[in-house]
Amino acid sequence: MENITILRILRSQIEKQLFSGKAILILGPRQAGKSTLLQQIFENSKEVLWLDAENADVPPLFEKPNITSLKNIIGSHKVLVIDESQKIVNIGSAIKLLTDHAKQIQVIATGSSSFSLRNQTNEPLTGRKWEHVLLPLSFEELVKHHGLLEERRNIPHRLVYGSYPEIVTHPGNEQNRLLLLTDSYLFRDILMWSGLKKPEKLVDLLKALSMQLGHEVSYNELGNLVGLKNETVENYIHLLEQAFVLFRLPAYSKNHRKELRKGRKVYFYDNGIRNAIIGDFRPVQIRNDAGALWENYVISEMIKKQANYMEHGSFYFWRTQDQQEIDLIIDRDGTLHAYEIKWNPKAKARLSKSFSETYPNHSYTVIHPDNIDKILLPETA
Repeated sequence: MENITILRILRSQIEKQLFSGKAILILGPRQAGKSTLLQQIFENSKEVLWLDAENADVPPLFEKPNITSLKNIIGSHKVLVIDESQKIVNIGSAIKLLTDHAKQIQVIATGSSSFSLRNQTNEPLTGRKWEHVLLPLSFEELVKHHGLLEERRNIPHRLVYGSYPEIVTHPGNEQNRLLLLTDSYLFRDILMWSGLKKPEKLVDLLKALSMQLGHEVSYNELGNLVGLKNETVENYIHLLEQAFVLFRLPAYSKNHRKELRKGRKVYFYDNGIRNAIIGDFRPVQIRNDAGALWENYVISEMIKKQANYMEHGSFYFWRTQDQQEIDLIIDRDGTLHAYEIKWNPKAKARLSKSFSETYPNHSYTVIHPDNIDKILLPETA
């Protein structure tokens, strides 16, 4: 099972951007497949210089960069790949020098911390970069690999164990691998990287957020629960967002006086990580959080689809003070796409009259397991 290759949608996007005069940044969680993707693109080409910034001798190479020293490092290679580049101080300045003065060299940098890497590259690389986010395997990628029928059958499994490449390609050992992945990726790597003074509080917060999946969260309530100040709770959640563990959906509010204006929900990029945090791998058929798991899965898959195709849209939920609600709103160029997410295909769903009257420029779709392929696959698939 070790050599299974699952083709990634981003591959074609990145290949089109090679040698276009810009650096390529690939962000995303650890173990999502960034290095594997690049190895697939270049197939062990001898023209590629691979540097892993987690090796202690790599960051010093870029401490005081000048174009001569950088060219000496690269030598005759035509492509420079820097893995985990967020560990290199001022990496953006080095990449800028290369994109400005060595245009024949393609620079590719990967990073598992969007906060660190974006902070170091945003200003130096203005107009000089393509940026991508690679998340765990998407429904479409798995359909292309396994076929639609098998992947639809696998949905209950994905709701419990998620879609990290290592988990998908090692069936039968999901629990142990997820716990190891979570331990190294969350409880060690992120905590070490962030330098938190109270790392156990972040673990407590993660568990509390896991139990509130699909519900609105209150920073005040979370703070009281785990013993942290409101602003610390928000900072920790922001940290977890930047490390691609979870993401927030804000409340959508434009016109209606009864709309919630400051609400937020928290979801995980991967169901398996969420379930590993709380240590619950029971089959979805016997769980009381099946609806929340399905909601998390669908919304995270919609985010993957947008990232894979470099689409642009803002994600929200919608709720009024009198409890009218829509699970997901995607705002694309002023058109609102409203989605109700139901685990039971027979469950009744009806669009709020208040929403439809307030926002006439909208579409409305109910997503359930029987039609998920029509939502997540391109029309030509």
